[in-house]
Amino acid sequence: MEFEQIYKMYWDRIFRLCMGFVNDYDAAQDLTQETFIIVWQKLETFRNESAIGTWIFRIASNNCLRQIEKQKRFPKSELPIHLSEEKQHSIEPQIQFLYKCIAELPETDRIIISLELEDIKQNEIAKIVGLSEANVRVKIHRIKEKLTQKFKENEQR
Repeated sequence: MEFEQIYKMYWDRIFRLCMGFVNDYDAAQDLTQETFIIVWQKLETFRNESAIGTWIFRIASNNCLRQIEKQKRFPKSELPIHLSEEKQHSIEPQIQFLYKCIAELPETDRIIISLELEDIKQNEIAKIVGLSEANVRVKIHRIKEKLTQKFKENEQR
């Protein structure tokens, strides 16, 4: 498969995965771009031991986890008071809330639910995160329960 096809086929899905990790539009765009740079650089070394999508999602997940680790080590400083950050994108409020809730989950849960939302098969998710398929099924069920509860609490406000 050519890189251009891969890019077109997976860009949106990888972006949504990254958005689930960082809950920041610009950071998710950067992480998605970095993921595809790695895919471009490593495409010739892909050994077809798994589906190409599994490989790309694994790269994206690792990339997001590295970014989260960096943020923990080097916290962002705030913008000076006289500067304001302007967001020029709008995402539906419910989707924004979903990303916020996903971003609050533990790292492994974030990966799992983000991949589930991308309709990745559970056996592929298990390979990506290194868990058994049964464990992934249980985790997905529990994560969905947590997210449903957060939405119910949010509606009551």
